[in-house]
Amino acid sequence: MPEFVQIHKNNDAALRAELVAGLLAEPPRAAPKFFYDALGSRLFDAITELAEYYPTRTEAAIFAAHGAAMAQRVPPHAVLVDLGAGNCAKAARLFPVLRPGGYVAVDISVDYLRDAMGELQQRHRHVPMLGLGMDFSARLALPPAAADWLERHDLAAAPRCVFYPGSSIGNFDPGESLALLRQAHALCAAGGAGGGILIGVDRVKDKAVLEPAYDDALGVTAAFNRNLLLNVNALLGSDFAPARWRHVAFYDEAASRIEMHLASDGAQTVRWPGGERRFADGERLHTEDSHKWTPEAFEALLREAGFGPATHWTDGRGWFSVFWAPA
Repeated sequence: MPEFVQIHKNNDAALRAELVAGLLAEPPRAAPKFFYDALGSRLFDAITELAEYYPTRTEAAIFAAHGAAMAQRVPPHAVLVDLGAGNCAKAARLFPVLRPGGYVAVDISVDYLRDAMGELQQRHRHVPMLGLGMDFSARLALPPAAADWLERHDLAAAPRCVFYPGSSIGNFDPGESLALLRQAHALCAAGGAGGGILIGVDRVKDKAVLEPAYDDALGVTAAFNRNLLLNVNALLGSDFAPARWRHVAFYDEAASRIEMHLASDGAQTVRWPGGERRFADGERLHTEDSHKWTPEAFEALLREAGFGPATHWTDGRGWFSVFWAPA
């Protein structure tokens, strides 16, 4: 059965301090991680089923069409390190072609991983599996418990493949993306020869495609965005009224990114224990960026992070790419 190690510890005081700092900033902001309470996670799952939201199904089609070609680059029996693994579904679909020698699933809490990894282990009994509960966005490095696990399963010298699908790299600003990729390179380089990164990246395209993906006709993304306020209320004790905030999403062509905001519907004051913030009519709370890339720009970023020449696969419309880059 899989082993589990919870590294990340919820620090409510630190979360509250982060929220207050963001709310008092100019312009005010709240980090995307605050989307994902239980309801937010379910709403995001619903978003991935929407007609307008192309990334999930487009990436899945790329893996289905080109998985065998990817397997020619990824060494057999490598340790697959799955970042933001969640329900492990994307990695699970690649197990038959990648044939990993070990699987390390990383998410903020092992509670998200237990059921999915248990089912995956039943289908692949010979593959050692480790669930790590850690916040890799702060620092991506395998903790001592993972090093011990690798040693016990004779995997310390195995190649390592960092798997980061879903274009989640786009939620980081360019400097943060580079830092994360450099840490991913170091993680791969610490393993055996032949390791690298397999990463999904959403590409620059017409805003007529991009903007509806983040502002769907049914309003599911709007509900997802406003639900952040309920989570903030629960964490901070604030009195945000979600009905008084409008979902705003647009593509900034100069920065090659989607921005999501919540706009105040009328002037209002939001209060929390020990503080408050006055919002003018139309003033925005910035909740998310989602950067888009050209293949050339992302290849350059991978090289800057230390990776070798990249290979990438795309869909027929050129909307999304999956990159392999050796360490």
